[in-house]
Parts: sequence; structure tokens; C-alpha cells
Amino acid sequence: QLQAFGGGLVQAGGSLRLSCAASGRTYSIFRMGWFRQTPGKEREFVSSIIRSGGSTYYADSVKGRFTISRDKFKNTMYLQMNSLKVEDTAVYYCAGGESMDRFDYWGQGTLVTVSS
Repeated sequence: QLQAFGGGLVQAGGSLRLSCAASGRTYSIFRMGWFRQTPGKEREFVSSIIRSGGSTYYADSVKGRFTISRDKFKNTMYLQMNSLKVEDTAVYYCAGGESMDRFDYWGQGTLVTVSS
């Protein structure tokens, strides 16, 4: 089970940190990631991290502004979002995958709203 929290309202240029707590079969999770979705659009990849080694991946749209991290002992993943833009407004979802091929587990979304 994955649970995301930390969303909210922030002004453009501001920062926000999202958290995702994993529980249950956490031993099977190989990587964790963040996705986001706005109404009428497909869910898009934001960032992911390999749970054991810590390698990270980012969408071009967030590189240099967002930082993903994890605390594997607490089974928690974070997304530090800086220099937020209005176009970052979306529902953010955390996900966990047992391989590099797919994400098998999804948390509920947390809404991030960036105002101008």
C-alpha cells in the first residue's frame, strides 16, 4: 500500500515537498516513482528512484527543479519541488514497481496547485 501526502496550494516560485509512505509488501518494491495528471490529460511520468541503489530519473520538464529521494529504512519516498510553475499544477501520484518494466502499485493522489 502506498500513501501520498504533502500537496497543497503554493505560489509560483515556491516550494513543496511530497511524501509517499509504503507499507505491506515493501520488500518486493524495486523502484518508486511519481506521476502527475491534470484533467483531460494522460498521467505523465515525473521522477523515479531505485529503492536499493538510489539511481534517479527525471522528466525533462522537472529536471533541475525537483529532487526525488528515499529513506529505505522508513519505506518512504520524497519529492522536493522547487521553483514551482503554474504548469506543475496537477494531482501527483506515487507508485511502486517490482521491476524496471512497470509500476505495480499506486497510491491515491495528492493535489498540488501552483498559483500565479
